[in-house]
Amino acid sequence: QVQLVESGGGSVQAGGSLRLSCVVSGFPYVIYTMGWFRQAPDKEREGVATIDSSARTTYADSVKGRSTISKVRAENTFVLQMSSLKPDDTAMYYCAARLGRLWNVLRETDFDYWGQGTQVTVSS
Repeated sequence: QVQLVESGGGSVQAGGSLRLSCVVSGFPYVIYTMGWFRQAPDKEREGVATIDSSARTTYADSVKGRSTISKVRAENTFVLQMSSLKPDDTAMYYCAARLGRLWNVLRETDFDYWGQGTQVTVSS
């Protein structure tokens, strides 16, 4: 059974940083894409960043230059490092996974497995 568990959310002031982690278990595929999505109150879920098994990364324009997605191989963990946080970054952040490589798109319907989310709140 595939499980994705996020952690690392919290409350920070604008300009601060957060490191979100997603621990993946039971995912048997070696060709894959992992992603981070977020959903703010009263808004649709949107893609933030993805990384595929070839280490190709994709970022939303809203976070480009302020965020880095990476994999910690030994721990089967995917990390989203976010800096220069803004109040607009406030949202529930979800980790997602899918079989197959995907690059240059941030479409939630392409992903099959999802975590429960971790809340990020940025105050001004």
